[in-house]
Amino acid sequence: MSNTEKLEWIKKNALKYLVRLIFKISIFFVCMSLFLVIILKWVPVPVTPLMLIRSAQQITSGQKVVLKHDWEPMKKISPHLQLAAVCSEDQNFLNHRGIDFKAIEKARKESQKKNGRLRGASTISQQTAKNVFLWPQRSWVRKGLEVWFTGLIELIWGKKRILEVYLNSIEMGNGIYGVEAAAKNYFGTSASKLSKYQSASIIAILPSPRKWNASNPGPYVRSRIDWIQRQMRLHSPLPWL
Repeated sequence: MSNTEKLEWIKKNALKYLVRLIFKISIFFVCMSLFLVIILKWVPVPVTPLMLIRSAQQITSGQKVVLKHDWEPMKKISPHLQLAAVCSEDQNFLNHRGIDFKAIEKARKESQKKNGRLRGASTISQQTAKNVFLWPQRSWVRKGLEVWFTGLIELIWGKKRILEVYLNSIEMGNGIYGVEAAAKNYFGTSASKLSKYQSASIIAILPSPRKWNASNPGPYVRSRIDWIQRQMRLHSPLPWL
């Protein structure tokens, strides 16, 4: 066999090996992601990537590690809080299949009026998929994985479970995750006893939970609280409430 033939043989077999490797990795990823989503349909989410990242940031900056996260089942979360989350974050939550294309188009049109500044159009389902399975930094890879996991949880979990995981996992302050920890921190009560105003206040800080305070809101947050309460009066009750 000549050197040229040997080189061609190596290239051919290397390509076959690479294709097989990519195939095996893809199969492993699909099976593992399915396994995780199925398990978490029933099991509380113990920790999220963002919780670990924030804890690492606290350690590297010499701060005390704070991680408050108390899981509560949906029946122990105030109906006011559940409705406030949907009214503020994703009013079409019950109707879309994970991605709200109308909201994306609306955001695109608004960005054209604001010199390219694109407002968020992620649904509660997308935010849940990102919070539980992925990292916070934006990239095309993460966005692609977010779409994959969003489709899986929509198919396997259903809307009620998605909202339950969302409310128990989302960042709601410095080292505060989930509505139970938020209720205790801001109002000294449990998530089940939150009033309509308290619920709207907690949800109102979600765009910047480490910057704003639900129990001591500034003018902008107060305006958000008022808007959320108005939306709650107009929105239909959630079907499981």
